[in-house]
Amino acid sequence: MGMRVDNYVSPEEKKEVDARRIKMLKIFSKVATVMNILMYVSYFPQIISNFSGNPVNPLQPAVAMINASLWTGYGWLKTYKDWPIIISNIPGIFFGMLTFVTVFIH
Repeated sequence: MGMRVDNYVSPEEKKEVDARRIKMLKIFSKVATVMNILMYVSYFPQIISNFSGNPVNPLQPAVAMINASLWTGYGWLKTYKDWPIIISNIPGIFFGMLTFVTVFIH
């Protein structure tokens, strides 16, 4: 069987998932979501640097913004919306764009 590109499972393929695994995945998902949000919030010092007249290289925040947009779209377009992916990447769109724009406004 090849790699699945969505999380849909047909009724005949459904398997019982161990409760411990579900609990571990929920914790893992929450920690990963928080860490991803913190990663994007860490652009704040770069934004301040941009406004202080020391602009940063615009390539990295532009790529981060595009990456976050793609992941948000992926999470939104799945059969069942993947809220941890969506929620954790929305700050990346905002802070990536803000950092990119402020490079040119100093």
